Amino acid sequence: MSKQLFTLEFPVRCSPAILFEFLSSPAGLSEWFADQVDERDGIFYFNWNGSVEAAEVKERETDKFVRYRWLTAPAEEYFEMRIEKSEITNQTILVIKDFADKKDVKDQTLLWDHQIKDLFHRLGN
Repeated sequence: MSKQLFTLEFPVRCSPAILFEFLSSPAGLSEWFADQVDERDGIFYFNWNGSVEAAEVKERETDKFVRYRWLTAPAEEYFEMRIEKSEITNQTILVIKDFADKKDVKDQTLLWDHQIKDLFHRLGN
């Protein structure tokens, strides 16, 4: 069964430069995304309660977005964290793109909601 792409948007009160550090660096990701994050030779190792998952950075543009692919996932699947500005309100928006089985999209959305709440707590939002 192939997975489907889903997109989530979260308004955030933070400069793109600070937010990007939390999305793209091992230290920043360790603050909210995983218990511990290490990077070696372009591979990020995410540790949750002793379980480690590895991901490569597929694309990135400083202060704009970072796209990761789990090494165990098909080549066309990824998760992306993008920083956009609302043209109407000029507010910073964090856009998450991820893949999940259709039946798991709701659970994945709840997981991202939880993770983003941790991120916002660290950012003082």
